[in-house]
Amino acid sequence: MNLKIYVKPYLEYCEFRKELDRNTLKAYRIDLRQFFEYVKENNPERNKLEDYITELHRKYKQKTVKRKIASLKAYYNYLEEREILDGNPFRKIKVRFKETVNLPRIIPREEIEQLLNYMYAQEDRSSEKVFKYWLRDIAVIEIFFATGARVYEVSNIRAEAVNLNTGRIRIMGKGGKERYLQIVEPEILDILKNYYEMNAEEINKSGFFLVNNHGGRYSEQSIRLMLKKYTRLAGIKRNITPHMFRHSFATYLIEEGVDVSCVQQILGHSSIKTTQIYIHIAARKQAEILRERHPRKQMRIVRAA
Repeated sequence: MNLKIYVKPYLEYCEFRKELDRNTLKAYRIDLRQFFEYVKENNPERNKLEDYITELHRKYKQKTVKRKIASLKAYYNYLEEREILDGNPFRKIKVRFKETVNLPRIIPREEIEQLLNYMYAQEDRSSEKVFKYWLRDIAVIEIFFATGARVYEVSNIRAEAVNLNTGRIRIMGKGGKERYLQIVEPEILDILKNYYEMNAEEINKSGFFLVNNHGGRYSEQSIRLMLKKYTRLAGIKRNITPHMFRHSFATYLIEEGVDVSCVQQILGHSSIKTTQIYIHIAARKQAEILRERHPRKQMRIVRAA
C-alpha cells in the first residue's frame, strides 16, 4: 500500500476542513516529506518508524522532535479514520520527552518606551507618503503591545475586521480560531483612525487593514524588517522580534495581577498550560523586587554573639 499518495488529500483536508493556518500546513508538509524520504518505503514497518524516531532525536532538539512526531501521528490517525489503515502503529510506540521549561524572552519596559518614543519623534507631515508609512508602522507596533497578537495575525487583519469606533478587532489565530481583541487606549485609537483615513483607498482595495507601499498586504517579513530598522535607529542593542511583544504583553499583565485564565483568552491559547509559562517569568520579577526593595533590607538586625 502506498501511503504517500494520501499526503496531498490529507493536507487539503487540513486546510479546508480543519482550517489550519498556513504555518501549520507548511510544517506538516515538511515533516511528512522528510519522513518518507528517510524510510524510503510506501508503507514502512514498525522497526522503520522506530529508526526514524531515533534519527529525529539525533538531529533535532526535543521541541522539534515532539512536533514532527505529532505531525506523523496526526497523519496516521487520518489514514485510520479513512479506513486506509487498520490501525495507527504510533499508538504502540512509546516516546518519552524530558520536559524542559524555556522561559520566553521579553522586552524590558524601558526599551519598549524607548522604541515608542523614538518612533513618535519621527512623525513627519512634510510629505503625505512619508506620513502614511509612519502612521502604518507606529500602528503595527502599538497593536503588538496593546493586544499581544502574533505577527501573522496582525499582518492578516482584514479591513472589515476593525471597528475604529469601539476599538474591537477580529483576528484569526492558530487553526483558524477566531477571537476578538480590544484597543482601549484613546491615543492608539487615534493613530489607527489617522492611518485609516490616509490609506483608506489602498485598504479597501486590498481587503487588508495593514498595507505595504504597493497597496498589498503588509507581510510578516516586511513587519519584521521594519521593527529591526526602528530598533537599531532607536539605539537598542537587543534583537527585538514581534513575538517578544506577545511575551512581554502577557508577562506584564500577570505582573499587574491579571488572572492567568484571562490572559489565556486574550492570547488565544487552547490550553492554560501554555499561558502558565508567563507565571514563571512574573515570579522571577517578584523575586527581583523582593531582593531589592523588601523593607527587611533597611533594618539593622544584630545577632547575639
